[in-house]
Amino acid sequence: MKQSFLILIALAVVILAAALLRPTAGERNTQAIAGLPWQIEILPDGHSRVFGLTLGASTLADARERFGTDMEVAVIAAPGEAGSLEAYYNQVTAGVLTGKMILTAALNKESVEGMRQRAVKKQHMESSTRKFSLDPDDLAQAYDTQIESITYIPSASFDADIAVSHFGQPAERIRSSARVENLLYPAKGLALTLDSEGKEVLQYVAPRQFARLRDPLL
Repeated sequence: MKQSFLILIALAVVILAAALLRPTAGERNTQAIAGLPWQIEILPDGHSRVFGLTLGASTLADARERFGTDMEVAVIAAPGEAGSLEAYYNQVTAGVLTGKMILTAALNKESVEGMRQRAVKKQHMESSTRKFSLDPDDLAQAYDTQIESITYIPSASFDADIAVSHFGQPAERIRSSARVENLLYPAKGLALTLDSEGKEVLQYVAPRQFARLRDPLL
């Protein structure tokens, strides 16, 4: 009985998320909800703001204050690469939608390598990628670093029609494979990856840095 009740609750959450992603006559009501993935504000100085965070200005500490202290911060690196300082949330709420979030910090190569060398723990992740857990002193410094990019993986799936209804027509579409298509919005600093058999991925940078998202797709 308890299991059936939990299943009903989970189903209700999925239906609510799908209803918000699918445009309806009540779409206007969602405009009062802040922090939705398609609410991207381009600022006069060229920065962009999404999820209540300004890329290139807000820090990991700002994200921690907004989304909670269960932020996992580490240096993530593939073999032969310096890696990057990243903060990971297993689940955040963006408006009323849930999903995973990865924030990449703007930190130079030398500082990242120093954090790797002083790491208190090293773990292997998927493939050959490694995660380096930070020394407490480095962790305090990490919170003060600015956020360079945000990756958001929503729990609810959606297709190209739903994406276009919320984000508008993309400036460019690049198909990576039969199942994966990338919708590019350089003016918004957004690359939206649609996977017909997997999870959708939204990547945000300041518009002037959009080449960082587009070039790897070519």
